[in-house]
Amino acid sequence: MIEVFILAVALSMDAFAVSIGLGSKHTSLTRSLALKAGVYFGLFQGLMPLIGYLGGKGVLGWVEAYAHWIAFGLLLLIGAKMIFEALSEGIEEDIAQITHKVLLLLAIATSIDAMAAGFTLTLLDVHPLLACAIIGAVTLVFSFVGVFVGARSGTWLESKAELLGGVVLILIGFKILLF
Repeated sequence: MIEVFILAVALSMDAFAVSIGLGSKHTSLTRSLALKAGVYFGLFQGLMPLIGYLGGKGVLGWVEAYAHWIAFGLLLLIGAKMIFEALSEGIEEDIAQITHKVLLLLAIATSIDAMAAGFTLTLLDVHPLLACAIIGAVTLVFSFVGVFVGARSGTWLESKAELLGGVVLILIGFKILLF
């Protein structure tokens, strides 16, 4: 179960980083923005791994002998992508007005990685719905808090959160591969 929580924290770092950026640019109506960001990001981060899990279950019989390598590869790629994004500018720099459409697009963009990571749930000894609920709840909390962090401190923590998330995903990949 601890693996699911660590996975949830790592996956939520994308949404946390974007929430910090949103909060730093839009300091008025912070509570409303924090709630919207938490709900959008949490919902999509919770649903996308379920899609990945179901897809993984469908192909697991065909690739079972290589499943650990596939999970490792996916987590390595996702982690590397997060590290790369941590070293480059975020999309929230260009957002002037936050609408439901913008939040929806950001939620989808930040949760695509979670869909790929959902494949790894097939290898963990945990109920997939519980795992997805944990991932969604952790992301909701991190996103909610991220808006306030950004509104109070600016963007200095934004890339660090994404970098940490990428490193943790890579480490989880190595753990799946080696154990």
